[in-house]
Amino acid sequence: METRVWVNPRQPQTLYIAQLLMYFQGGLSLVFALLGARALGIYTLTIALGKVMAAFGIANERRWGYKLGVFVAVVPVGLLVLLAVTDTPRWLWADAFGLLFDIALIALLLHTASRDYQRHWPKQPRRPRGG
Repeated sequence: METRVWVNPRQPQTLYIAQLLMYFQGGLSLVFALLGARALGIYTLTIALGKVMAAFGIANERRWGYKLGVFVAVVPVGLLVLLAVTDTPRWLWADAFGLLFDIALIALLLHTASRDYQRHWPKQPRRPRGG
């Protein structure tokens, strides 16, 4: 029987902290998006759900979880940099605290220990289509 976990403390410390950080960021973003506190509601909701899904995938040692985690960590930083280049830098300072957490998340996921550990995850067999 296959068991699923929400967090996996047996993974390297970098991946474990990345899981907790993604759940924390995703949960807060979901609350803010549902309350309408953020201007970009659907974008915030999508990134938040992506972070929660990625953390769950990483905890269960799924390659898609790691790839999704890197993607949802890089996209907000890339968009903030794009806004800072094209618009006034006030966009960058408006979410400076969140930007620090996003950069920390990228560093945790791309750390050598995290990359080496996820390379050794077993490849999941494809399930046959149909019934």
